[in-house]
Amino acid sequence: MDIVYVRDLRLDARIGIYEWEKRILQKIRVDLEMGWDNRVPAASDAIKDTLNYKTAAKRVIELVESDHYELVERLAETIADTLMHELHIPWIQVTVGKPGAVRGSSEVGVRIERGNRQWQAST
Repeated sequence: MDIVYVRDLRLDARIGIYEWEKRILQKIRVDLEMGWDNRVPAASDAIKDTLNYKTAAKRVIELVESDHYELVERLAETIADTLMHELHIPWIQVTVGKPGAVRGSSEVGVRIERGNRQWQAST
């Protein structure tokens, strides 16, 4: 399986469990790794055959901006589920980090993996 990725997507999010967090925007960071068979777009050289990383990133931005998330776990699951279903991705890894959430650390967060990483397109 090939990987299409987006790294270090930095966004402002309404995220957190504390009342003060519900009133502010906080910085988050999102990484995506998405399984895709890149042989078809490599052969055709056509954007229509790709897993368009710009489309995936825009959808993540829409999800982050559309709701308040109490937990990074819920945001990661929402991103994974939405991208898998809307973009027909067989496998995805999503990392959501909150920089500065724990004193002394550069970032804390979660990384989830969903779908079948061993997926192979029919050849």
